[in-house]
Amino acid sequence: MDQTRRTFLRGAAALAGPLPQRTPPAVFYAYVGCFTTEQRRARGDGIHVYRMDPATGAWSHLQHLGDLVNPSFLILSRDQRFLYSAHGDEKYATSFAVDNDTGRLTLLNRADTGGGNGAHHALDHSGRFLVVANYASGTVAVLPVRPDGSLADHVQVVGLPGEAGPHRVEQTSSHPHHVVFDPSGRFVAVPDKGLDRVFVFRFDQATGRLSPTEQGSVRTRSGYAPRHAAFHPTLPVAWVINELGSTTTTYQFDPRQGALRPVQILPSTPPDYTGGNTGAEILVSADGRFVYCSNRGHDSIAVYATDPKTGLLTSTGWTPTQGRGPRFISLDPSQRFLYAANEQGDTVVTFRVDGASGRLTPTGQVVQTASPATIAFAGHAGGGR
Repeated sequence: MDQTRRTFLRGAAALAGPLPQRTPPAVFYAYVGCFTTEQRRARGDGIHVYRMDPATGAWSHLQHLGDLVNPSFLILSRDQRFLYSAHGDEKYATSFAVDNDTGRLTLLNRADTGGGNGAHHALDHSGRFLVVANYASGTVAVLPVRPDGSLADHVQVVGLPGEAGPHRVEQTSSHPHHVVFDPSGRFVAVPDKGLDRVFVFRFDQATGRLSPTEQGSVRTRSGYAPRHAAFHPTLPVAWVINELGSTTTTYQFDPRQGALRPVQILPSTPPDYTGGNTGAEILVSADGRFVYCSNRGHDSIAVYATDPKTGLLTSTGWTPTQGRGPRFISLDPSQRFLYAANEQGDTVVTFRVDGASGRLTPTGQVVQTASPATIAFAGHAGGGR
Protein backbone atom coordinates (compact mmCIF):
# COMPACT_ATOMS: atom_id res chain seq x y z
CA MET A 1 0.00 0.00 0.00
CA ASP A 2 1.53 3.34 -1.03
CA GLN A 3 2.03 6.27 1.34
CA THR A 4 -0.81 8.35 -0.14
CA ARG A 5 -3.32 5.49 0.31
CA ARG A 6 -2.20 4.89 3.91
CA THR A 7 -2.57 8.60 4.65
CA PHE A 8 -6.11 8.66 3.25
CA LEU A 9 -7.15 5.61 5.29
CA ARG A 10 -5.74 7.06 8.51
CA GLY A 11 -7.57 10.29 7.82
CA ALA A 12 -10.86 8.56 7.07
CA ALA A 13 -10.69 6.52 10.26
CA ALA A 14 -9.78 9.52 12.35
CA LEU A 15 -12.56 11.64 10.90
CA ALA A 16 -15.38 9.09 10.98
CA GLY A 17 -17.04 11.00 13.78
CA PRO A 18 -16.56 14.07 15.95
CA LEU A 19 -13.41 13.99 18.01
CA PRO A 20 -13.80 14.60 21.74
CA GLN A 21 -12.76 18.12 22.65
CA ARG A 22 -9.78 18.45 24.93
CA THR A 23 -10.29 19.38 28.54
CA PRO A 24 -9.58 23.10 28.78
CA PRO A 25 -6.33 23.93 30.58
CA ALA A 26 -6.40 26.12 33.65
CA VAL A 27 -4.40 28.92 32.01
CA PHE A 28 -4.68 30.44 28.54
CA TYR A 29 -2.95 33.55 27.23
CA ALA A 30 -3.75 35.51 24.09
CA TYR A 31 -1.23 37.78 22.34
CA VAL A 32 -2.67 40.37 19.97
CA GLY A 33 -0.58 42.37 17.48
CA CYS A 34 -2.06 45.69 16.34
CA PHE A 35 -1.04 47.82 13.36
CA THR A 36 0.43 51.18 14.32
CA THR A 37 1.30 53.46 11.38
CA GLU A 38 -0.57 56.16 9.49
CA GLN A 39 0.55 54.54 6.24
CA ARG A 40 -1.80 51.66 7.10
CA ARG A 41 -4.50 54.00 8.41
CA ALA A 42 -3.94 52.25 11.72
CA ARG A 43 -4.87 53.24 15.23
CA GLY A 44 -3.13 50.47 17.16
CA ASP A 45 -0.20 50.63 19.55
CA GLY A 46 1.81 47.38 19.49
CA ILE A 47 1.22 44.05 21.25
CA HIS A 48 -1.32 43.37 23.99
CA VAL A 49 -1.27 40.35 26.30
CA TYR A 50 -4.48 38.94 27.77
CA ARG A 51 -5.33 36.17 30.20
CA MET A 52 -8.19 34.05 28.86
CA ASP A 53 -10.80 32.19 30.88
CA PRO A 54 -10.87 28.77 29.14
CA ALA A 55 -14.39 28.07 30.39
CA THR A 56 -16.06 31.23 29.06
CA GLY A 57 -13.56 32.53 26.49
CA ALA A 58 -13.47 35.95 28.20
CA TRP A 59 -10.21 37.96 28.24
CA SER A 60 -8.61 40.20 30.86
CA HIS A 61 -5.76 42.57 29.98
CA LEU A 62 -2.29 41.84 31.42
CA GLN A 63 0.34 43.79 29.48
CA HIS A 64 0.95 46.30 26.70
CA LEU A 65 4.19 46.48 24.69
CA GLY A 66 4.48 49.75 22.78
CA ASP A 67 7.28 51.18 20.65
CA LEU A 68 6.65 48.47 18.05
CA VAL A 69 5.93 49.06 14.37
CA ASN A 70 3.07 47.08 12.83
CA PRO A 71 3.36 43.66 14.48
CA SER A 72 1.74 41.91 11.53
CA PHE A 73 1.92 38.27 12.62
CA LEU A 74 2.70 36.53 15.92
CA ILE A 75 3.74 32.94 16.52
CA LEU A 76 4.78 31.01 19.64
CA SER A 77 7.49 28.37 19.81
CA ARG A 78 6.21 24.85 20.37
CA ASP A 79 7.29 24.90 24.02
CA GLN A 80 5.64 28.34 24.32
CA ARG A 81 8.75 29.88 25.88
CA PHE A 82 9.24 32.38 23.04
CA LEU A 83 7.09 34.56 20.80
CA TYR A 84 8.11 35.92 17.39
CA SER A 85 6.70 38.90 15.50
CA ALA A 86 6.91 39.95 11.87
CA HIS A 87 6.56 43.68 11.20
CA GLY A 88 4.65 45.22 8.31
CA ASP A 89 6.69 47.75 6.29
CA GLU A 90 9.89 46.89 8.21
CA LYS A 91 12.92 44.71 7.45
CA TYR A 92 13.24 42.73 10.67
CA ALA A 93 11.56 40.14 12.87
CA THR A 94 11.46 40.36 16.67
CA SER A 95 11.79 37.75 19.41
CA PHE A 96 10.35 37.85 22.93
CA ALA A 97 10.76 35.63 25.98
CA VAL A 98 7.49 34.48 27.58
CA ASP A 99 7.39 34.47 31.38
CA ASN A 100 6.63 30.92 32.53
CA ASP A 101 4.34 32.01 35.36
CA THR A 102 2.56 35.13 34.10
CA GLY A 103 2.55 34.97 30.30
CA ARG A 104 4.16 38.42 30.11
CA LEU A 105 6.66 39.24 27.36
CA THR A 106 10.23 40.54 27.47
CA LEU A 107 11.97 41.74 24.30
CA LEU A 108 14.99 39.66 23.31
CA ASN A 109 16.21 41.04 19.98
CA ARG A 110 15.53 41.95 16.35
CA ALA A 111 17.04 40.32 13.28
CA ASP A 112 17.28 41.24 9.60
CA THR A 113 14.81 39.44 7.32
CA GLY A 114 16.59 40.43 4.10
CA GLY A 115 13.46 42.08 2.69
CA GLY A 116 10.65 44.51 3.39
CA ASN A 117 7.17 44.18 4.90
CA GLY A 118 7.22 40.86 6.71
CA ALA A 119 3.63 39.69 6.32
CA HIS A 120 3.88 36.24 7.88
CA HIS A 121 6.34 33.69 9.24
CA ALA A 122 6.49 30.10 10.45
CA LEU A 123 8.80 28.04 12.65
CA ASP A 124 10.07 24.69 11.40
CA HIS A 125 9.18 21.60 13.42
CA SER A 126 12.46 21.68 15.33
CA GLY A 127 12.06 25.34 16.29
CA ARG A 128 15.58 26.11 14.98
CA PHE A 129 14.54 28.15 11.92
CA LEU A 130 12.06 30.93 11.20
CA VAL A 131 10.83 31.26 7.59
CA VAL A 132 9.54 34.75 6.68
CA ALA A 133 7.43 36.02 3.76
CA ASN A 134 8.74 39.45 2.68
CA TYR A 135 5.64 40.84 0.98
CA ALA A 136 7.10 44.04 -0.48
CA SER A 137 10.35 42.47 -1.67
CA GLY A 138 8.88 39.32 -3.18
CA THR A 139 11.20 37.03 -1.24
CA VAL A 140 11.19 34.30 1.38
CA ALA A 141 13.92 34.36 4.04
CA VAL A 142 15.26 31.86 6.56
CA LEU A 143 16.46 33.09 9.98
CA PRO A 144 18.18 30.79 12.51
CA VAL A 145 16.74 30.64 16.02
CA ARG A 146 19.40 30.58 18.71
CA PRO A 147 19.21 28.25 21.75
CA ASP A 148 18.18 31.19 23.96
CA GLY A 149 15.21 31.93 21.67
CA SER A 150 16.71 35.03 20.05
CA LEU A 151 16.96 35.37 16.27
CA ALA A 152 20.01 35.58 14.02
CA ASP A 153 20.01 37.54 10.76
CA HIS A 154 18.82 35.78 7.62
CA VAL A 155 21.04 33.05 6.15
CA GLN A 156 19.03 32.59 2.95
CA VAL A 157 16.77 34.79 0.82
CA VAL A 158 14.86 33.19 -2.07
CA GLY A 159 13.16 35.12 -4.87
CA LEU A 160 9.83 34.12 -6.40
CA PRO A 161 9.82 34.20 -10.22
CA GLY A 162 6.80 34.69 -12.44
CA GLU A 163 4.57 37.11 -14.30
CA ALA A 164 2.54 39.60 -12.29
CA GLY A 165 -1.23 39.23 -12.17
CA PRO A 166 -3.66 41.61 -13.92
CA HIS A 167 -4.63 43.84 -10.98
CA ARG A 168 -2.80 47.15 -11.51
CA VAL A 169 -2.54 47.98 -7.80
CA GLU A 170 -2.43 44.72 -5.86
CA GLN A 171 -0.44 42.64 -8.38
CA THR A 172 2.41 44.81 -9.60
CA SER A 173 5.07 42.23 -8.60
CA SER A 174 5.66 39.21 -6.41
CA HIS A 175 3.85 39.53 -3.06
CA PRO A 176 4.19 36.42 -0.86
CA HIS A 177 1.68 36.78 1.97
CA HIS A 178 2.01 33.49 3.85
CA VAL A 179 4.39 30.63 4.63
CA VAL A 180 3.11 27.33 6.00
CA PHE A 181 4.78 23.97 6.58
CA ASP A 182 3.07 20.77 5.50
CA PRO A 183 2.39 18.27 8.34
CA SER A 184 5.65 16.41 7.67
CA GLY A 185 7.75 19.57 7.98
CA ARG A 186 9.55 18.75 4.72
CA PHE A 187 7.77 21.27 2.51
CA VAL A 188 6.85 24.96 2.76
CA ALA A 189 3.93 26.41 0.79
CA VAL A 190 4.03 30.11 -0.14
CA PRO A 191 0.91 31.69 -1.68
CA ASP A 192 2.02 34.64 -3.81
CA LYS A 193 -0.75 37.22 -4.10
CA GLY A 194 1.07 39.21 -6.79
CA LEU A 195 1.93 36.38 -9.17
CA ASP A 196 -1.25 34.26 -8.93
CA ARG A 197 0.89 31.32 -7.87
CA VAL A 198 1.35 29.03 -4.90
CA PHE A 199 5.02 28.10 -4.55
CA VAL A 200 6.23 24.98 -2.73
CA PHE A 201 9.78 24.56 -1.45
CA ARG A 202 11.58 21.58 -0.02
CA PHE A 203 12.89 22.36 3.44
CA ASP A 204 16.18 20.79 4.58
CA GLN A 205 15.50 20.02 8.23
CA ALA A 206 19.22 19.79 9.01
CA THR A 207 20.41 23.05 7.44
CA GLY A 208 17.21 25.08 7.18
CA ARG A 209 17.71 25.74 3.48
CA LEU A 210 14.88 26.06 0.98
CA SER A 211 15.00 24.60 -2.54
CA PRO A 212 12.29 24.55 -5.24
CA THR A 213 10.34 21.36 -5.86
CA GLU A 214 10.22 19.90 -9.35
CA GLN A 215 6.82 21.52 -9.87
CA GLY A 216 8.05 24.77 -8.35
CA SER A 217 4.63 26.39 -8.22
CA VAL A 218 1.04 25.99 -9.33
CA ARG A 219 -0.89 28.76 -11.07
CA THR A 220 -4.26 29.95 -9.85
CA ARG A 221 -6.92 31.57 -11.99
CA SER A 222 -5.83 34.95 -13.27
CA GLY A 223 -6.45 37.73 -10.78
CA TYR A 224 -7.36 35.43 -7.88
CA ALA A 225 -4.41 36.57 -5.73
CA PRO A 226 -3.82 33.55 -3.44
CA ARG A 227 -3.24 34.87 0.08
CA HIS A 228 -3.11 32.17 2.79
CA ALA A 229 -3.01 28.36 2.89
CA ALA A 230 -3.81 25.56 5.34
CA PHE A 231 -3.04 21.83 5.28
CA HIS A 232 -5.33 19.05 6.43
CA PRO A 233 -3.74 17.43 9.54
CA THR A 234 -3.77 13.89 8.04
CA LEU A 235 -5.09 13.87 4.46
CA PRO A 236 -2.83 14.94 1.56
CA VAL A 237 -4.94 18.06 1.02
CA ALA A 238 -4.35 21.81 1.21
CA TRP A 239 -6.73 24.76 0.93
CA VAL A 240 -6.00 28.32 -0.20
CA ILE A 241 -8.04 31.50 0.32
CA ASN A 242 -7.83 33.72 -2.76
CA GLU A 243 -7.91 37.38 -1.72
CA LEU A 244 -9.13 39.11 -4.87
CA GLY A 245 -11.11 36.14 -6.16
CA SER A 246 -13.04 35.76 -2.86
CA THR A 247 -12.81 32.00 -3.34
CA THR A 248 -11.38 28.97 -1.59
CA THR A 249 -9.44 26.39 -3.61
CA THR A 250 -8.92 22.77 -2.59
CA TYR A 251 -5.67 21.15 -3.72
CA GLN A 252 -4.55 17.55 -3.68
CA PHE A 253 -1.02 17.45 -2.25
CA ASP A 254 1.64 14.92 -3.17
CA PRO A 255 3.47 14.32 0.14
CA ARG A 256 6.49 12.82 -1.66
CA GLN A 257 7.06 15.42 -4.38
CA GLY A 258 5.43 18.44 -2.74
CA ALA A 259 3.23 19.01 -5.80
CA LEU A 260 -0.21 20.67 -5.69
CA ARG A 261 -3.14 19.91 -7.99
CA PRO A 262 -6.32 22.03 -7.80
CA VAL A 263 -9.53 19.99 -7.63
CA GLN A 264 -12.23 22.41 -6.43
CA ILE A 265 -13.05 26.12 -6.19
CA LEU A 266 -15.85 27.51 -4.03
CA PRO A 267 -16.89 31.11 -3.35
CA SER A 268 -16.06 32.46 0.09
CA THR A 269 -19.13 34.75 0.08
CA PRO A 270 -22.85 33.89 -0.26
CA PRO A 271 -24.27 33.61 -3.79
CA ASP A 272 -26.62 36.55 -3.20
CA TYR A 273 -23.88 38.92 -2.03
CA THR A 274 -23.04 41.46 -4.74
CA GLY A 275 -20.76 43.90 -2.90
CA GLY A 276 -16.99 44.22 -2.82
CA ASN A 277 -14.93 41.74 -0.83
CA THR A 278 -11.42 40.43 -0.25
CA GLY A 279 -10.61 37.10 1.35
CA ALA A 280 -8.23 37.27 4.30
CA GLU A 281 -7.55 34.32 6.63
CA ILE A 282 -8.06 30.57 6.38
CA LEU A 283 -7.79 28.00 9.16
CA VAL A 284 -8.65 24.34 9.68
CA SER A 285 -9.90 22.74 12.88
CA ALA A 286 -7.49 20.41 14.65
CA ASP A 287 -9.51 17.35 13.62
CA GLY A 288 -9.65 18.50 9.99
CA ARG A 289 -13.46 18.42 9.83
CA PHE A 290 -14.01 22.16 9.28
CA VAL A 291 -12.38 24.99 7.37
CA TYR A 292 -13.01 28.66 8.19
CA CYS A 293 -12.29 31.70 6.00
CA SER A 294 -12.71 35.40 6.78
CA ASN A 295 -14.21 37.91 4.36
CA ARG A 296 -13.47 41.65 4.40
CA GLY A 297 -16.35 43.53 2.82
CA HIS A 298 -18.99 40.93 3.53
CA ASP A 299 -17.40 40.98 7.04
CA SER A 300 -18.12 37.36 7.75
CA ILE A 301 -16.62 33.96 8.44
CA ALA A 302 -17.34 31.29 5.84
CA VAL A 303 -17.73 27.81 7.33
CA TYR A 304 -17.01 24.69 5.28
CA ALA A 305 -17.35 21.02 6.17
CA THR A 306 -14.65 18.73 4.74
CA ASP A 307 -15.19 15.35 3.14
CA PRO A 308 -13.39 12.82 5.39
CA LYS A 309 -12.02 10.89 2.40
CA THR A 310 -11.19 13.56 -0.18
CA GLY A 311 -10.98 16.84 1.75
CA LEU A 312 -13.41 18.48 -0.68
CA LEU A 313 -15.43 21.30 0.87
CA THR A 314 -19.14 21.87 1.34
CA SER A 315 -20.28 25.33 2.37
CA THR A 316 -22.44 25.27 5.51
CA GLY A 317 -23.01 29.00 6.00
CA TRP A 318 -21.63 32.39 6.95
CA THR A 319 -21.39 34.11 10.35
CA PRO A 320 -21.10 37.92 10.62
CA THR A 321 -17.95 38.99 12.48
CA GLN A 322 -19.77 41.93 14.11
CA GLY A 323 -17.04 44.29 12.95
CA ARG A 324 -15.38 45.64 9.82
CA GLY A 325 -12.44 44.05 8.06
CA PRO A 326 -11.78 40.70 9.80
CA ARG A 327 -8.12 40.40 8.80
CA PHE A 328 -7.44 37.46 11.12
CA ILE A 329 -9.35 34.59 12.71
CA SER A 330 -8.05 31.91 15.07
CA LEU A 331 -9.25 28.99 17.15
CA ASP A 332 -8.11 28.83 20.77
CA PRO A 333 -6.05 25.76 21.82
CA SER A 334 -9.11 23.88 23.12
CA GLN A 335 -10.97 24.44 19.81
CA ARG A 336 -14.00 25.63 21.80
CA PHE A 337 -13.78 29.29 20.75
CA LEU A 338 -13.03 31.15 17.54
CA TYR A 339 -11.84 34.76 17.63
CA ALA A 340 -12.24 37.30 14.83
CA ALA A 341 -9.82 40.25 14.75
CA ASN A 342 -11.77 43.03 13.03
CA GLU A 343 -8.91 45.28 11.89
CA GLN A 344 -11.12 48.15 10.72
CA GLY A 345 -13.72 47.65 13.46
CA ASP A 346 -11.15 47.81 16.30
CA THR A 347 -12.52 44.70 18.03
CA VAL A 348 -11.78 41.07 18.76
CA VAL A 349 -15.09 39.16 18.84
CA THR A 350 -15.57 35.75 20.49
CA PHE A 351 -17.59 32.88 18.98
CA ARG A 352 -18.39 29.52 20.55
CA VAL A 353 -17.70 26.58 18.21
CA ASP A 354 -20.15 23.69 17.91
CA GLY A 355 -17.90 20.64 17.78
CA ALA A 356 -20.43 18.57 15.83
CA SER A 357 -21.42 21.04 13.11
CA GLY A 358 -18.63 23.64 13.16
CA ARG A 359 -21.30 26.31 13.59
CA LEU A 360 -20.24 29.59 15.22
CA THR A 361 -22.33 31.41 17.83
CA PRO A 362 -21.31 34.82 19.22
CA THR A 363 -20.83 34.78 22.98
CA GLY A 364 -21.39 38.51 23.37
CA GLN A 365 -17.78 39.02 24.50
CA VAL A 366 -16.03 41.79 22.59
CA VAL A 367 -12.52 43.11 23.30
CA GLN A 368 -11.94 46.70 22.22
CA THR A 369 -8.46 47.11 20.72
CA ALA A 370 -7.39 49.31 17.81
CA SER A 371 -6.38 47.79 14.45
CA PRO A 372 -5.94 44.13 15.56
CA ALA A 373 -4.04 42.17 12.92
CA THR A 374 -3.01 38.86 14.51
CA ILE A 375 -3.55 36.62 17.55
CA ALA A 376 -1.37 33.91 19.07
CA PHE A 377 -2.53 31.61 21.86
CA ALA A 378 -0.69 29.81 24.65
CA GLY A 379 -2.33 27.28 26.94
CA HIS A 380 -1.14 24.97 29.71
CA ALA A 381 -2.81 22.64 32.19
CA GLY A 382 -2.46 23.44 35.88
CA GLY A 383 -2.18 26.71 37.68
CA GLY A 384 1.22 27.75 36.29
CA ARG A 385 3.07 27.40 33.05
